[in-house]
Amino acid sequence: MTIEIRMLVFAALLGVVQLLVAAHGATLVRGLKWNLSSREAKLPELVGWQGRVDRAFKNFMETFPFFIAAVVAVQFTNRNNDMSALGAQVYLYARLLYVPLYAFGIVGLRTVVWVASFVGLFLVFWPLFL
Repeated sequence: MTIEIRMLVFAALLGVVQLLVAAHGATLVRGLKWNLSSREAKLPELVGWQGRVDRAFKNFMETFPFFIAAVVAVQFTNRNNDMSALGAQVYLYARLLYVPLYAFGIVGLRTVVWVASFVGLFLVFWPLFL
């Protein structure tokens, strides 16, 4: 298994964990009845750590499809190299750091880490253009 595929699997697991934590946070605020419902009623916005974890998960979901595409593309074209491997690792580790930074409301550094994850994503794509 290549590093890129391994990082993709770990990133998917990170997404699952984020989903579960965000869902748990929403249930703590809105109640089990809401969680079991069809969720058609307008509810208050999530705030505090519950809102931050929910937004961190949504942010992950905005970049993860591109990461999947990049990893699949370098794998199927046999263009994976040290740069794509480094990029995949940077993406995953930055996304791992991003979650607690967002959850604890640490501004500034959270943005730097998001940029790092985007740089990692770019590095995975880069061998496709060489």
